[in-house]
Amino acid sequence: MSKTSVIGIIAAVIAIICTFFPWATIESRHLVFTGLNTTGSSFGEPGKLNIFLAVLAAVIFLVKNKWVMRMNLFVGGFLLAWSFRNMLLFSRCEAGVCPQTGIALYIALAAAVVVFVCVLLTRTPVKK
Repeated sequence: MSKTSVIGIIAAVIAIICTFFPWATIESRHLVFTGLNTTGSSFGEPGKLNIFLAVLAAVIFLVKNKWVMRMNLFVGGFLLAWSFRNMLLFSRCEAGVCPQTGIALYIALAAAVVVFVCVLLTRTPVKK
């Protein structure tokens, strides 16, 4: 297994772990939002898709098939886009109430960037 695959798997695990920590806090209403617990808002549960995509990317890093590794390009890109969307969603102000964003939100985004870069730098096996 290459170094980029190992780093990509570690980054995917970090992205999964970050979904359980606070992403945003609204102190005026005493609300704390994580990726899986957004009670009191209309955000849904975006952490479930983060977890699914990160697990799928980590599993694909383990497979050394050319077409499966190309699928990881889509999975890693979608994980990056979804994490960026979550960062925009949880850090925006609504009706004059601005949330205090947690560091886990930014770490999840950074981990998604690392997963995507590792997907780009992983070499595909050469047929002989």
